[in-house]
Amino acid sequence: MPPRLSPITLAPARLALVPAALAAGIGAAALMADARYPAGGAEIAISLLVGWSFVASGLVAWERRPENPTGKVMVATGFAWFAHELVLSSEPLPWTIGQLLESTYLLGVGYLLVTFPDGHLHSAAERWIMVLATVSVVPLQIAWLLLGYGDNPDCACPENVFQVADAQAVSEAIVRVQQALGAILAVATIVVITRRARAASPSRRLAIAPVLVTGAVVFALLIPWVLNDALGEPLGEWTDRALELALAAVPAAFLVSLLRVRLARGAVADLVVELQEQVEPGTLRGALARALRDPSLAIVYPLGDRYVDADGRTAALPDAKAVTEVERGGRPIAALVHDPALSEEPELVASAGAAAGLALENERLQAELRARLEELRASRARIVEAAQDERRRIERDLHDGTQQRLVSIAMTLGLADSRAERDPPAVKPLLDQARSQLTDTLEELRGLAQGIHPGILSERGLRAALEELAYGARLPLELDVALSERLPERVEAAAYFVVSEALTNVAKHAQATAVRISVQRCDGRAVVEVADDGVGGADRAHGSGLRGLADRVDALGGRLSVASPAGRGTVLHAEIPCG
Repeated sequence: MPPRLSPITLAPARLALVPAALAAGIGAAALMADARYPAGGAEIAISLLVGWSFVASGLVAWERRPENPTGKVMVATGFAWFAHELVLSSEPLPWTIGQLLESTYLLGVGYLLVTFPDGHLHSAAERWIMVLATVSVVPLQIAWLLLGYGDNPDCACPENVFQVADAQAVSEAIVRVQQALGAILAVATIVVITRRARAASPSRRLAIAPVLVTGAVVFALLIPWVLNDALGEPLGEWTDRALELALAAVPAAFLVSLLRVRLARGAVADLVVELQEQVEPGTLRGALARALRDPSLAIVYPLGDRYVDADGRTAALPDAKAVTEVERGGRPIAALVHDPALSEEPELVASAGAAAGLALENERLQAELRARLEELRASRARIVEAAQDERRRIERDLHDGTQQRLVSIAMTLGLADSRAERDPPAVKPLLDQARSQLTDTLEELRGLAQGIHPGILSERGLRAALEELAYGARLPLELDVALSERLPERVEAAAYFVVSEALTNVAKHAQATAVRISVQRCDGRAVVEVADDGVGGADRAHGSGLRGLADRVDALGGRLSVASPAGRGTVLHAEIPCG
């Protein structure tokens, strides 16, 4: 299907500049035809082509990007071109104004090229080029007019109405300085343009190449044009005609760049047709890359606090690329990671994203499913590993603690037995010692059993278990358990350990002055929330305790989230299905 182009329209304020440009061009043509040495038809046609092409291309660029000064500068350059033809007037005031504005169009062309495509100066080299060009075109030109017109003292020209002194030597020196600056600035501009092209990505280089190439040709021709003028025009007028034709090519190159974007928008329409058919897995990225003409395009999908690719793998957003979020129904469904050059065309990227919205939503769901499956595999592996570690811990605690205490009790009782007949008074202290050791051992066993599964949770339920947990936490704590009936045993256990781990983290790291625990049942789910006013900064990705809790909750089909902005406390939120 061939690309479709929508008509170009202009706002009324910009449309009013069209008759003004026509009038300026006709006036310039009349001056050229009525000059002391009348210009030929070809020369007049080239002049009109230069001025009108700048104005026309500038109006289109201005309409498309009102916030970008490029369009405004192009329009001003076109009018400056017509204004410089006033030097052909036989009247003193128009002639003097024409001399004043003679090179302002070159200032406009230079600004367009060193700031293309965003219309702003970025580097020190670009700023220095524009500063020196402005000095040459404005203050030096004014000084030259005030002191005479020393480049051609024998000219039978109209009276210079700005002249206040006749300083021939100074006037000639100013002209030589302007000519030298012109040559130097021409070389510097070509260097800046070349560096920008080399630094650009392939896609961006393709977009800006027409303008940069034609601009480089203009400034390359500016060098012989300046030298020809400085040497008394030994080359005749061919340098003038060549420079004018090159100048006319600059706005044409702008239009080529604009047309390329509009053709790309036509490719978005083709994308809509292509996506009406069944999209095979993995082909969506290629379709969007073709529509945007960016082979480096990547698509990532939001999943919680991270992004994943189409295969469900975690993906990072690169700093060197531009990112455009795609929304559907008011929520983000994908992010297009594309060439920064496309940032100049946000509507194009947005329209491509909107056209592919349904396909992106489908692929997002598939990516989310793959990511969930991968998370499930990883969490199950972690659960198995955690269970193995827990068994080792229990074994170590029993061996190093309880077993040693029981051995010590046995030895104490044996010693008491050996002294029972020959030293009865010494038996009682030994029995008291054994009794004390036995009490400590029982406490240790109760603590060990509590860590495995608290007995109070099975006997009296989650509310009582959390009350006991809160009492032992020794923190300013508010407990709100809004449950009308007991939860399933596995849900109670998960909720208990969520709160237990959260309180452990608060005590260790949060430096909190207040903690609130909330447990309620809502829409068939147990909702557990632990909030503190501590230092924040908790990260489940770097904490084995939080990661283990997430695995425990995930294993029951629930979700655990942690919001912990630095300096603003931590909120741990878990939702666990009760079915």
